[in-house]
Amino acid sequence: MVDVRHEATAVFAADAVSRLSGKIGVAAVTAGPGATNTVTAVKNAQLAQSPIVLLVGATATALKGRGALQDIDQSALLRPHVKEMVRTRRVRDLAPAVVRAVEAARAGVPGPVAVECPVDLLYDETVVREWYQGSSTQGKSPGERLLRWYLNRHLDRIFSGADVSSCPPPRMPGPAEPGDVPVRRAARRLASARRPVLLVGSQAMLEPDRISEIRDAIERLGVPVYLSGMARGLLGAGHPLHLRHGRRAALREADAVVLAGVPCDFRLGYGRHIRRSSYLVSANRSRRDLRLNRRPSLGILGDAGRFLVKLSNAMPEHDPHETWIEELRCRDRERCAEIDAQAGAATELVNPLRLCGAMDELLEKNSVLVGDGGDFVATASYVLRPRAPLGWLDPGVFGTLGVGAGFALAAKLLRPESDVWLLWGDGSAGYGLAEIDTFVRHGLPVIAVVGNDASWAQIRREQVEILKDDVGCELRHSDYHVVAEGLGGKGLRVDRDEDVDGVLRQAVATARGGSPVLVNAVLGSTEFRKGSISI
Repeated sequence: MVDVRHEATAVFAADAVSRLSGKIGVAAVTAGPGATNTVTAVKNAQLAQSPIVLLVGATATALKGRGALQDIDQSALLRPHVKEMVRTRRVRDLAPAVVRAVEAARAGVPGPVAVECPVDLLYDETVVREWYQGSSTQGKSPGERLLRWYLNRHLDRIFSGADVSSCPPPRMPGPAEPGDVPVRRAARRLASARRPVLLVGSQAMLEPDRISEIRDAIERLGVPVYLSGMARGLLGAGHPLHLRHGRRAALREADAVVLAGVPCDFRLGYGRHIRRSSYLVSANRSRRDLRLNRRPSLGILGDAGRFLVKLSNAMPEHDPHETWIEELRCRDRERCAEIDAQAGAATELVNPLRLCGAMDELLEKNSVLVGDGGDFVATASYVLRPRAPLGWLDPGVFGTLGVGAGFALAAKLLRPESDVWLLWGDGSAGYGLAEIDTFVRHGLPVIAVVGNDASWAQIRREQVEILKDDVGCELRHSDYHVVAEGLGGKGLRVDRDEDVDGVLRQAVATARGGSPVLVNAVLGSTEFRKGSISI
């Protein structure tokens, strides 16, 4: 049981527990504003296809719709964002409701399920009867006797069968298996391709216990691969098949493209990044995502990770793609050299590329990176190389700011021996900075790095360029490290390139010594991500 400072953090943490462990993440929140505070995090989990169960408090059953404290229609609020909204009205409904929620969260395309738990179902019967008796009069008028009769009858009903504890465990059917016939067809087309490209997304990682099989399958395929979302780090750092830069150019030149759990949404230009003459194979658990914006040449409904394993086993003998892969590697090296050159450029404060490069040098094999920000985190994604599978956590397709504290919390709870790096933009830090108190109270020594450029930089870049005005985009070089100290953690500040290495090493040593630490990195401005706005 881990208590946090904000309901959204609880749901974000449950989301990350699910992603990292493959188990159900569970968050419990109070009624009314507690429920409304979760909506963004619940929606993020829905779009990320994370199976979580949200336990939501509610006003007492007899007081629904009577103006009770925090009594709102929570079902109407949450239903659009969950797979199922389960409401309970009797004590004996609670356990079956949780079982039903767990089953629904895991079935088909995973996602969040909410269970509404009225407060009078959560306490001992004696206590609840005292509540109701205290709220009713002791008079003898017909109306008062009728009220007592109604309340006693209501209590008898909600506690009826409460002593029956037998409840079958949740059924946990596996995801849909890709069909053998279309997999063999995909294998033949891939084997005959001269310039194939494989894209692997977060959905391929929904079964963490199968990750080693998926990694081995990609190696057997021998196809150049781009990794996104939770798949980052799947092949470690520096794998010869893994390309990090120039994906759009590769897709435009490829004659065969395989999407494993990757929809044709804005990240692929709504399908336009893939040339029309390419043979497009798409595997996805979601029938909608399978055909989103562009119908594939071959659509395979089923789990993307299992598809990759079956595809590798079905591949016939084929010529290696060394010339094509080396061409892509050459572009990768050129882009890395450009980034290294930009990292060496002097700025008035800390060069963000220099900062990210220094962090990359300190990453251990089991380190976990949590990205929560706009411009700073996007910059980091070009430089930082997750060392192992499930070594990178970001919001996912929703692009939600505020996930960081909850994600880092879950990562450190599940992997206490790992260095957990929380990369915060100075804008996104405002959503979860108070959770440093949570890290302190629960003994979770997270390393937080705030890229402090005193602005909402991802928006500011294009707004100033297009509208010639920075209104609403400016922040301050605030003392985030002092806030960390005030909440019981350690705080460090760095504003010169020459001090970056020493400060980051001090931060790592502090965390390994048992204290959460925040590095306030005061950044200079660069043109690195100019023109990067997404529409």
